Amino acid sequence: MAHGTHETEIKLALPDALTARRILGAAGFRVSRPRVFEKNTIFDTPGQTLRAAMSLLRIREAGRIATVTYKGPPVASRHKSRAELELEIARAGAMSEILERLGFRPVFRYEKYRTEFRRAGASGTAMLDETPVGVYLELEGTARWIDRTARQLGYGERDFITCSYARLYLDWCERHQVAPSHMVFKAVRRRPVSAR
Repeated sequence: MAHGTHETEIKLALPDALTARRILGAAGFRVSRPRVFEKNTIFDTPGQTLRAAMSLLRIREAGRIATVTYKGPPVASRHKSRAELELEIARAGAMSEILERLGFRPVFRYEKYRTEFRRAGASGTAMLDETPVGVYLELEGTARWIDRTARQLGYGERDFITCSYARLYLDWCERHQVAPSHMVFKAVRRRPVSAR
């Protein structure tokens, strides 16, 4: 089944998953989807036309569920807000082959463990993402819900992160002097940048 929405979200950096779970629990959040390993592949044309248009085409494998997602250009604000179309697919490999035959190529892969949390009576979702380059909490919902929830968790607007995981990964590589490739658990600490 396909669905289209306008997603609004931010990320918050946390020191570790235990701290994230503690502050979420103290704020009344409970696990709504257990921790699952995700493999994500971003596709683009050889000329990177989607990146130039600030759009995204992704295949995600999360446990037994695979989806293909299109995200439109973000609207400039203190939150990341953009159109999103998502479709659950039966076979990620077949969908990848279809995209490649249409002229798209895999350009970036990233992995994470995601646990979803919700609070009774609230419409937003808090997603705990454990990535190779750090732990992040994504808050997705209305702008008002995000602001209120971030404050309840002890964060302010100055803590809001609106960039993608690809951007966070490239920044991490620069700080740690690691040659960028893909944000995957096995490879993230390999290939140091040679001295210039």
